[in-house]
Amino acid sequence: MTTELVLSAIALFGIAVVIPILMVATTVFGPKAGGEAKNDPYESGIKKMIGLAEQKFSVKFYLLAILFLLFDIEAVFMYPWAVSLRSLGWFGFTEMIVFMVLLFTGLIYILKKGVLNWR
Repeated sequence: MTTELVLSAIALFGIAVVIPILMVATTVFGPKAGGEAKNDPYESGIKKMIGLAEQKFSVKFYLLAILFLLFDIEAVFMYPWAVSLRSLGWFGFTEMIVFMVLLFTGLIYILKKGVLNWR
């Protein structure tokens, strides 16, 4: 083994040992701020009232998240496809057309559900 490889392994091992030690130290020695407001259950900007009926979220919130994921995935897959389009040939082109049709179907579904109409 070379000296650089040994030094890299030692550095990696040192980092793997130091990080958990620091995490335990901050938990043990760190400030423990508590109180009534900090211990209240809180989720998504809405205080949960214990004992009362739960507030239902509109399905539009979840569909909007799906819309974001659709276009996020599209951007992630289309860039490498565009870079290697010439080497992929017609097979790669047809696969991207199928992918775009599936995404477009999801977009039409979300638009028909009225996700972008917030009134």
